[in-house]
Amino acid sequence: MGEISIKINIADRIYPLRVDMEEEEVIRRAAKLINDRIKEFQENYAVRDKQDLLSMCVLHYATGMLKAERKSSTDEVGIVKAVNELDGMLTEFFNK
Repeated sequence: MGEISIKINIADRIYPLRVDMEEEEVIRRAAKLINDRIKEFQENYAVRDKQDLLSMCVLHYATGMLKAERKSSTDEVGIVKAVNELDGMLTEFFNK
């Protein structure tokens, strides 16, 4: 579509960005998730420093991403195994 200029607020700082129009909603939602997580950490822990809050937020999301990658990889192995078994059964069936 095309690039647009937007401003994103993360941890009370404004970041001007140029993004593809179709990415704008995802980026705004991501910024909201980050700000919500920072607010949650602020309320639940005795941390006020923005750098510490951002580090905790990054660790939270990076951990979640790694867990999702591991699960996806495990799921993929299971799917490949099931497809191979099905292929074997079909091959056996059609070779009779």
